[in-house]
Amino acid sequence: MSRIEQEQDIVLLVDDSPESLGFLTTALEQAGVTVLVARSGEAALKIIERVTPDVVLMDAVMPGLDGFETCRQMKALPPLVHVPIIFMTGLTETEHVVHALESGGVDYLSKPINVDELRARIRVHLANARRAQSARIALDAAGRHLVAFAAEGLVLWSTPQANRLLDRSGLGQGVQLSMSRCFVDWRLAEGERPTPGGGFDLKTGESIGLHFAFLGVVGGDEYLFRIARAQEEGQEEVLRQQFGLTQRESEVLLWIGRGKSNKDIGDILGLSPRTVNKHLEQVYAKLGVENRASAAIKAIQSLQAPFEL
Repeated sequence: MSRIEQEQDIVLLVDDSPESLGFLTTALEQAGVTVLVARSGEAALKIIERVTPDVVLMDAVMPGLDGFETCRQMKALPPLVHVPIIFMTGLTETEHVVHALESGGVDYLSKPINVDELRARIRVHLANARRAQSARIALDAAGRHLVAFAAEGLVLWSTPQANRLLDRSGLGQGVQLSMSRCFVDWRLAEGERPTPGGGFDLKTGESIGLHFAFLGVVGGDEYLFRIARAQEEGQEEVLRQQFGLTQRESEVLLWIGRGKSNKDIGDILGLSPRTVNKHLEQVYAKLGVENRASAAIKAIQSLQAPFEL
């Protein structure tokens, strides 16, 4: 008997047919996973409020909330962004397949379901999701403000540091829609092969706004950006050039100049207090100062100088 990825994997099975639920539940449990069952899209949404599954098997056609809309609502929730959703459908016309993928699904299976094929596809998508998640965890640990868009503007993923920056934007729940629109406008203007180093600005409820710096296309279909406050983008460069700092040291110095404590800087940049202190030691040495007050004065003077010319 072939096993799925791990004994603890949770599969959420969404289907309005009792016969399908019984058949698929038995097959999946024999493959060594935990199965959660929902007989409607509404019931599935209630389950994910309490438990985040590792993969979702979604019937496309159901009364009430169909599988396509259920998938869209799931993908709008941060905990479900990276969870693979596989559609099960008896509708094999191209328009239905496209609809499933556009709703956020990663794959589809035609009914009647072949159990061996089902297990194989679940294994593949779980492995892919885990590899992607491992890469994102590494990025999160580095404290990077990153976000990735699909070509049509859907936000595929973003790091916790980026989410915190977006939460403070002043745009509330409309921030994802706003940045998706800005991204689509940028991509259309750039053409098929955008050049890394460019990007776009997002006007927020603050006077500074946010700058999205384009880093490149990852995996052929993820447009990766680094987010910073629009004003910070230029200020960090000024500090780097003026004092010979690394990127992270310039970010720390920028916030020192704005009067932030080590704890605040750690929260903003996703760093531990110990790491902030290590960066500060290097900053002090490069600036030739002995304390944060002197470092802040030098930073402010350096940033003001270009505007006084």
